Amino acid sequence: MGILAILAGLATGIVLGLFGSGGSIIATPALLYLLDVEPKSAIAMSLGIVAVTATIAALDNWKRGNVDVSVAAVFGLFGVAGTYAGARLGVATPVVIQLVVFALVMYAAAWRMLKPARLAVPASAGGSVSASGGAAALPCSGLFSPCMAHMALHGIGVGVLTGFVGVGGGFLIVPALVLLSRIPMKVAVGTSLAIVAAKSYAGFAGYMGAVPIDWALMGGFTAVTVAASFAGTRIAHRFSQDTLKRAFAVFLLFVASYILLQSIS
Repeated sequence: MGILAILAGLATGIVLGLFGSGGSIIATPALLYLLDVEPKSAIAMSLGIVAVTATIAALDNWKRGNVDVSVAAVFGLFGVAGTYAGARLGVATPVVIQLVVFALVMYAAAWRMLKPARLAVPASAGGSVSASGGAAALPCSGLFSPCMAHMALHGIGVGVLTGFVGVGGGFLIVPALVLLSRIPMKVAVGTSLAIVAAKSYAGFAGYMGAVPIDWALMGGFTAVTVAASFAGTRIAHRFSQDTLKRAFAVFLLFVASYILLQSIS
């Protein structure tokens, strides 16, 4: 595996460790433009790489008590179904459409990271309040609560996007979990990793047999990404999350613009 693959794997793992999301947004362009992987194969391999990395990171968070298993089960179950459907749709869709949608998703992720945070934060035992000071909905109380139904719908929607353009969707899952289930940010990140892992496996399965996979490159890329994800987790404790998010958002804007220009040309 060349130096470019190693650097790309390092970047993917560090981003996943820092934010609990964003791995595919790094991996897909890296495979596509740095390593000259065919577009549909790059999307599929990105899903496989993130699936393994997110699994290991999610297990580490679970050991620390930072995964809400019931929320992960509901969001993940419906997300898996949506992801597989999105992957099958992606196989039959012209690649230029996939890349344009992928770039638009990156713009949306950058906008969310640059936008001032208004996520809910837990309050005392009586419920929760939003970061902007307003009243918030009651937390989820069981598998059949209204917020779980909303999570199922979000799971399907994010899942279709995951399979279609090859992103784990963590940048959409984390705020959805905080707003719908009222769980702390740290738990939302850990739970997101578990959901991203499940959906990425489903997306990869949807492309299996339909596009060629470079297993050697994917294996080496994954190994580097897994190691770097632990480094990313440790880096996250040393720097301001706001600063890191702004820097990542600017990076996303540049990469999304490059993908759009390449797709149009």
